[in-house]
Amino acid sequence: MPKQNLLLTFAIITLFVLLLLILFGDKGLADLSMLEKNRDRLVEKNDRLMRENLTLYRSIERLKTDPAYIENIARQELGVVGKNELIIKLSGRR
Repeated sequence: MPKQNLLLTFAIITLFVLLLLILFGDKGLADLSMLEKNRDRLVEKNDRLMRENLTLYRSIERLKTDPAYIENIARQELGVVGKNELIIKLSGRR
């Protein structure tokens, strides 16, 4: 009887150690979870960068071909004023 108890105890300890290795060992479930989160973050970042690239590509194409777009960008970013336009500055004080 004691020999069977010893073997059973050894088997239970071995299974417990194997379970711990599966969960927390190198390339275990904890690493898998971390890698999946990292993959999801990278996929999201890749999608965002692809959308940004598409937006920039469209803007470049319009800058090459659309004079009205060029004028609009010049007005917004550089404060360019067109011919025959009058600038009126209003003071904030009354």
